[in-house]
Amino acid sequence: MARRDTIMTKPKDSRGALRRLLSYLGTFRLMILLVAVMCVCSNILALLGPSLAGSAINEAAAGPGQVNFERVGYFASRMLIVYMASSLLTVLIHITMVNVSKRVARKMRQDVFDKLMRLPVGYFDRHQAGDIISRVSYDVDVISTCMSTDVTAILTSLVTVFGALIMMIRISPPLSLVALVTIPASVAYTAHMRKLTQPRFARRSKSYGAMNGFVEEQISGQKTILAYAYEDQIDRQFDTVNHTAAQAFYDADSLGMTIGPTMGFINNICLSLIALLGSVLYMNGAIGLGSISSFVLYSRKFSGPINEVANIINELFSALAAAERVFSLLDEKEELTDAENAEVLDDVRGDVALNHVSFGYDPGNTIIHDLSMRADAGKLIAIVGPTGAGKTTMINLLMRFYDVDGGSVTVDEKDIRGLTRRSLRSAYAMVLQDTWVFRGTIFENIAYGREGASMEEVVAAAKAAHIHPFIMRLPEGYETVISEDGGNISKGQKQLLTIARAMLYDSHMLILDEATSNVDTSTEREIQHAMRRLMQGRTCFVIAHRLSTIQNADHILVVNRGDVVEQGTHEELMRAKGFYYRLYRAQFE
Repeated sequence: MARRDTIMTKPKDSRGALRRLLSYLGTFRLMILLVAVMCVCSNILALLGPSLAGSAINEAAAGPGQVNFERVGYFASRMLIVYMASSLLTVLIHITMVNVSKRVARKMRQDVFDKLMRLPVGYFDRHQAGDIISRVSYDVDVISTCMSTDVTAILTSLVTVFGALIMMIRISPPLSLVALVTIPASVAYTAHMRKLTQPRFARRSKSYGAMNGFVEEQISGQKTILAYAYEDQIDRQFDTVNHTAAQAFYDADSLGMTIGPTMGFINNICLSLIALLGSVLYMNGAIGLGSISSFVLYSRKFSGPINEVANIINELFSALAAAERVFSLLDEKEELTDAENAEVLDDVRGDVALNHVSFGYDPGNTIIHDLSMRADAGKLIAIVGPTGAGKTTMINLLMRFYDVDGGSVTVDEKDIRGLTRRSLRSAYAMVLQDTWVFRGTIFENIAYGREGASMEEVVAAAKAAHIHPFIMRLPEGYETVISEDGGNISKGQKQLLTIARAMLYDSHMLILDEATSNVDTSTEREIQHAMRRLMQGRTCFVIAHRLSTIQNADHILVVNRGDVVEQGTHEELMRAKGFYYRLYRAQFE
C-alpha cells in the first residue's frame, strides 16, 4: 500500500486561511453586525466614564467649602449607570459570539466530514486515523475558541482604541502625540513576532495530530501489546512522541508568552512620558487636574486593548495554524467524478474481466503487470497466492477504489470507468477479514446498507450465517446494543454478523476477503454451503489463504507478483503440479 504520511507538507497560506475563516463568519453577517453595533455602544458608554470621572474630580478640586457635592454625586451616579450598561452589553456580546462560534464549528466539522466521505481510499491509506480525527476535533475546537473570545476582543479593542484616541486628542493634542509614539513600535514588534511564532504553532498542531495517531494505533492493538508483553517498549515510544508534542507546545507558547509583557513594557514607557509631560503642562497652567486624570484613564483604555490583543495573539496564530490544517484537508483532491456520460449499471449479469491491467499505488512503482482474467456470471472465483502477490489490489481495482494505470476492467463488457461509481459499488457486497461493526443494535448492524429491511429478512440472513442461535441467547436478542467496534462480542461473532450483512444485501456480485478466517472449521463449512445456496446467479470473488476452503471453486486464479501465473479448477491445478500445487502441498505438509 501507499506510504502513510502523518504530517502534511503543503505550503502554508495564512492569509488564505484567514479569508476562508472570515467567509465562514460571513454566513452569520447579521449576527456579526449586531455584535459590532453592541461593541460600539458598549465602548462608547465605557468611554464616557473617564470624562465623567474627570468632571467629578474637577468639582472635588474646587477647594474647601467650595465643593458642590450634589454635582460630584451627579457625575458619580452617571458613571455607575454607563458602566453597568456597558457591562450588560458586553455580556450580550459574548453570548452572541459563543452562539456564532458554535454554529461555525458545527458547519466546519460538517464540511470536513462531508469531505472525508468524498475522498478516495488512497487518502486514508496515506494518513493516520488519529491525525484525521485531530483535524476534526482538536483543530476545529481551537478555531471555535478563537472565534468565541478573540474575535469579540478584537472588535472591542478596535472601538476602544479609536474612541480613546479621539477623547485624548480632545483633551490634549500634545499628550496624544506622546501616546501615538507607541503604535509604530507595537505594530513592528507584533509583525516580527508573528513571523517567529506562527511556524511554531503549526508544528504544535502537527505534533498533536501525530500523537493522536500513535495513541489511536496503540489502543486498537492493546491486546497484541499485552500478549507480547510490549508495554514497556510502547511506554518508551509514547514518551518520545509525547516529548515531541510537549516540546512543540513549549516552543510555541514560551515565545508567544513574551509578547504580552513586552507590549506592556512599551505601553508603560508611554505612561511614564505622559506623566512627565502632563506634570509640565499642569505646572504651566495648560491643563487641569481633572483633564490629566481623564487623559490618564483614556490612555489606559488606549493601551489596554493593545496589550489585550498582544496577549491573545498566541491564540490567533494557533487558530490560523489549525485552520491551515483543516483547509488543507478540505483542499484535498476528491475522488474523481464520474464521466460526463457515465452509465448506471443495472440489470447486472456479473461477467467481470480484467484486460491487460497494470497498476501501482505510487508512480513509478508498478505492482501489477499486464494482468488478465475473466469471471463468468454466477461463478465462484477464488484468488490465491502468497502475501503481497496483488490479491487485495485486484479487489480495489474491481470496486474502483483505485483506477488502473493501463488496460481496463469491465463488468458485463462495459468499462467500469464509464459507469457511475455508486451503481458499480452497489452491485457488490463485501466481507473483509478486518471486520467492521458500529455502536448500535444487532438488527441495525445486519441491516446496514439495506434500507427498510424487515426483521424477518434480517433473521433469515442471520440463520444462513449461523449467528441466529448466538443472537437469541443475548438478553435483548436482535435489539441488543453492540458496543463501539464490537468490544462486547468475539471477533468470530463480529465476522458472522458481517457475513449476515452481506447475505442480506441485494447485490449481484460478492467479494470475500478471508471472510471466514475467525470461525471454526465446522462453522466455516456450514457457512460456505449456505453462501453457495444464496449466491446462485451471483458472481463471487473469494480471496483465500487456506486453500482447503476453495477446493469447490468454479475457477481458481493463482496470482504471483501481480500476474496470474495459473488458472483452472482445483483438480486441474493439482494435476499440473505447478505453483498452486506447491502452495497446496506447503500448507498440508
